[in-house]
Amino acid sequence: MLSAAQPESLKTQIGDTSVLPDVFLIGEYESAYEQLVQSSGDMLLSVCDNSMDEAFNKWNIMLLEMQTYAEELNFDIKGIKIWINVFWDADGSIRHIVYYPKPNSKSINYQELTAFFKNFKKVYKLPVEHESRYSHYGIASFPTFAKVTAKQE
Repeated sequence: MLSAAQPESLKTQIGDTSVLPDVFLIGEYESAYEQLVQSSGDMLLSVCDNSMDEAFNKWNIMLLEMQTYAEELNFDIKGIKIWINVFWDADGSIRHIVYYPKPNSKSINYQELTAFFKNFKKVYKLPVEHESRYSHYGIASFPTFAKVTAKQE
């Protein structure tokens, strides 16, 4: 929280999305987060030509990749249940991950989970390109038992 003793210029910057960390908890940086949501462009569903199956598969692929990456790092994410909002750049690289634990999630050190997400966003790129930024808000539960289906042509 900003105190009244902080300079006005800092209060103004908090509403600026350029000061947002790459990964943070929902509820932090509220003004800047609201601006990020408004300026994020399209939703993953519309980027996937309004195909629920395709958008769901892309989302599940990313969650499976998160799980695999955690296993490679020996970072235990089993039992974690979160609300998560992912913001991608037009090329599919992750710009921001914003999350919050669900009440039935296992207890975890959120600084470690934030660090995990920061590392994941550096190595992962969603295989979806678009003319502008896009985002998706959903739920993630690990382990994920999602099955990715091949697109039938």
